[in-house]
Amino acid sequence: MLAKPRGYCAGVDRAVETVEKALDLYGAPVYVRKQIVHNKYVVHALEARGAIFVDETQEVPEGSTVVFSAHGVSPLVHQEAASRNLKTIDATCPLVTKVHGEARRFAEEDYQIIFIGHEGHEEVEGTMGEAPGNMILVDGPDHVKDVVIDTDRPIAWLSQTTLSVDETLETVAKLRERFPQLIDPPSDDICYATQNRQQAVKEIAEQCEVMLVVGSANSSNTVRLVDVALEAGSQAAYRVDWAGELDEEWVAGVTTVGLTSGASVPEILVNEVIEWLNARGFNDLEEVTSAEEHLLFALPPELRRDMKAAEEKAKS
Repeated sequence: MLAKPRGYCAGVDRAVETVEKALDLYGAPVYVRKQIVHNKYVVHALEARGAIFVDETQEVPEGSTVVFSAHGVSPLVHQEAASRNLKTIDATCPLVTKVHGEARRFAEEDYQIIFIGHEGHEEVEGTMGEAPGNMILVDGPDHVKDVVIDTDRPIAWLSQTTLSVDETLETVAKLRERFPQLIDPPSDDICYATQNRQQAVKEIAEQCEVMLVVGSANSSNTVRLVDVALEAGSQAAYRVDWAGELDEEWVAGVTTVGLTSGASVPEILVNEVIEWLNARGFNDLEEVTSAEEHLLFALPPELRRDMKAAEEKAKS
């Protein structure tokens, strides 16, 4: 049973295309701060074309071109890039940018902002960097009891876009028990693609003895899909980067396998898993569609501007 939707979301598609177009336009090397998206295959493919991935802006030679990843960066990173005279292309997912804006607006009104997310994740670091003096990180429902705030000031919550929907709602419910005055964000922070992929897994998990999830270990939304599958009734669930990591023991004696992939996973990796399953007798493939996705995001404006200038120069 093949879950749909799966794989690339609009934000990932935009981010990967941003690096590809930058390489075409400016030539190699193009530097990328952090992994453009959390997927080993994608990163290695872009490295082969001339992208150089770095952990920090200081590693980029002065005057070079650097792309900021889909997960977003803090204002401090933009300042660091400007001080090094770097040409920046911001491939932050627009849905993450929306949360950054919500953080700034709440901070301007002196709200204490409880941010639900995973400590150390790049998206969390970038968003919390928008209002570091106002934000308190809560890493799931078990950490709600540790929150210390000033109850005389207003309180709001925001969340990382790639979390488990159910766990986030549980965290918010526990927060509201402690802080009844808690204000909701103006719109849902968890992205449409994360919700859709989790819902697709929920619809097939109970019918599957084993759920296979394709995606990298540092991809938050991928890891959540494994949890969602188990919670929704799958007897077992495994995450793999690619078909070569599959174990025949996982499907021994199994009649029904579920298959999905995280939002940063190209379809070629899913197809390789399908071929692996076909070779082991799983030839009856049923694709189960729980939602249709048609959203597209335009490339970053600074890149579109340079592409247009290059086109006009070529015509003249």
